[in-house]
Amino acid sequence: MSAPRLVVHRTKELMAEAAAARLITAVVDAQSDRGTASVVLTGGRNGNGLLAALGAAPARDAIDWSRLDLWWGDERFLPEGDPERNVTQAREALLDRVPLDPARVHAMPASDGPYGDDADAAAAAYAAELAAAALPGAEVPAFDVLMLGVGPDTHVASLFPELPAVRETGRTVVGVHDAPKPPPTRISLTLPAIRAAREVWLLAAGEDKAKAAALALSGDAEEARVPASGARGTERTLWLMDTAAASELP
Repeated sequence: MSAPRLVVHRTKELMAEAAAARLITAVVDAQSDRGTASVVLTGGRNGNGLLAALGAAPARDAIDWSRLDLWWGDERFLPEGDPERNVTQAREALLDRVPLDPARVHAMPASDGPYGDDADAAAAAYAAELAAAALPGAEVPAFDVLMLGVGPDTHVASLFPELPAVRETGRTVVGVHDAPKPPPTRISLTLPAIRAAREVWLLAAGEDKAKAAALALSGDAEEARVPASGARGTERTLWLMDTAAASELP
């Protein structure tokens, strides 16, 4: 796994714009090298801010949107179209305004979908979808970029400190129950799935993320207690931050 590299911007707006430009380059390079690109999106204010900045970027049309696979790192287990679902927010921020191939937009199942209110069955179905898209012998695709927001409690995706999901080593996707942040039921990639990505980008902006960032980057954090410390890419791990989030770093 790659060691974390920090990139600090003066404001969260500049962070979003710079991250969007970085993502355009990464996707274009992947499509040039391999014909397609695979990106894992994150929700929250920083993830949606990046998507909005991407939508406003003049260079967004450099991406061949028809050859881009989109996945999610986690999802709130709510009905389809619920405004709190990450996929709903992503569509509003960007996805409905670019020419994506609908078959390559891999949303996590909703609570009113074919698995009903069984989040574990929905998670297993998403794991199967990932496996079907992976190379032979792999359980998930080698994502080109996997983005994660960092919570004030150091959670990433829906892997919260000390909950069973953060300790999962066998499965790639799990149902999350009794999450400390509403809604309590979610679906999430696990750390083994996250660590299959070529690049993992952790987004942290705002003073409320400063302690979490400092703890995760301390070098001696236990990932079960500090999930963000366990999020690494095989080729690159980037912490994209604003000065407020970086204010407690050494």
